[in-house]
Amino acid sequence: MMSLTRVSLTDIVKKQFVYKMKAYSQVFMSLMFLQLLAVFFSLNGVGGMGAGSGSVEIQVKYFSPDYVAAFTMLWGFITAILITTKAYRYDDFVFVTNRISSNLSNAVFLLTASVIGGITAMLSSYLLKVIVYYFISDVSINSSAVLAAPMELLLGIFSTLLYVFLFCALGYLVGTLVQISKAFTVLLPAVFFGGLIFDGLRGKSGAVAYVFEFFFTESSLTLFFVKIIVAAGLLFSGTFVLSNRLEVRA
Repeated sequence: MMSLTRVSLTDIVKKQFVYKMKAYSQVFMSLMFLQLLAVFFSLNGVGGMGAGSGSVEIQVKYFSPDYVAAFTMLWGFITAILITTKAYRYDDFVFVTNRISSNLSNAVFLLTASVIGGITAMLSSYLLKVIVYYFISDVSINSSAVLAAPMELLLGIFSTLLYVFLFCALGYLVGTLVQISKAFTVLLPAVFFGGLIFDGLRGKSGAVAYVFEFFFTESSLTLFFVKIIVAAGLLFSGTFVLSNRLEVRA
């Protein structure tokens, strides 16, 4: 007498996600390295001003996790590209899987990575202030404690993780396109940098500047959230459709 065990898609995605969190632990080591590197670059401040009279000179420098957030977005973009490569895709063969469960588990993994990246990026600001306070002489720090401004910290974490997730979605699409055709390795950078150069020669804002302003200058938190979620959803949806071609080619 034979018995058939039906495994739901949710169970498969859950198992793949748990496996990838363990198997891809090296990407979080690279996150730590990049964020520490960004903290080092931030030690001179991200902005400031100075004034003086006679022998008295006062300099004001602003320390923030902006560089750390930017490096974390870059990390998310690169990580998403990496998990589309054959070496990572073949890891899914450990399970009874298909392209849908693989894509969903990758999306959940990238979302989790974005949350971790967003939290550590914002908390790095306090590491930066500790380093400046104890290791840079003649510095007086004017800062509020974490508990004094919890909403500001939470808002920073929320915004950063959404940005990282958007870059993950973009990287996932780019990686899938490259796996479909190696021509995109040359075509995509050529289009991006060519657009920047062309806009610079024209002296006008182009598509790249418009996209940057669309996502990075939104003042409404609700609209910002909707923009990121819709854009990331469209990017992942496009990737899911394109990955069917990749499955046939593989």
